[in-house]
Amino acid sequence: MITPGFVAIWLAWLMAGGSPGPATMGIAGTAMNEGRRAGLVFALGICAGSAAWGIAAALGLSAIMLANVWAFEVIRYVGVAYLGWLALKALRRAMTADEVALGKPVTGALPTIFAKGAAIYLTNPKAILSWGSIYAIVAPNDASLSMLLGYFAMLYAGSLMIFIGYAFLFSSERMVRTYRRARRWFDFAFAGFFGVASYKILTVRLGW
Repeated sequence: MITPGFVAIWLAWLMAGGSPGPATMGIAGTAMNEGRRAGLVFALGICAGSAAWGIAAALGLSAIMLANVWAFEVIRYVGVAYLGWLALKALRRAMTADEVALGKPVTGALPTIFAKGAAIYLTNPKAILSWGSIYAIVAPNDASLSMLLGYFAMLYAGSLMIFIGYAFLFSSERMVRTYRRARRWFDFAFAGFFGVASYKILTVRLGW
């Protein structure tokens, strides 16, 4: 299950999860303004929402595979297009000198902060697309439900690292200053990585 190809896609998954977006910038803004504890709770809420979509995608794709093998390949190419879109988005951010604002901090009691984090992911249609696409990219055409859930565990571990890591890092003023100084270089790196990953997946049929 774990091959050099899968490791490369897992790294792309980490890069996609760590690139600026509503979830990551929300965690950063909350951790920076409300403290590490609030940032961690918000991150855990987002992780809960991600887990719900990840398991739903695994169950749904497993059912689809029983009837339509071709659908798996279609979803795989949707994933390629999504990576390409992320590359263009990161490149556009990198080409501008404008400051990218960190997300608006989430306030309230800790259960409320957790619920808001979960809601961000559960109401984001790109979340189910991301999970479905990554399964179709990494899994063989005859993937079983147990195999898809195995991939879920490994991919979800990466998501936990990214989201919880954001809460820890952006609760540090030094990290916030470092990010703002190097923001354009981060975006250039994101753009290059997403572009290469998209091209490789498009031109090479992955056999895991």
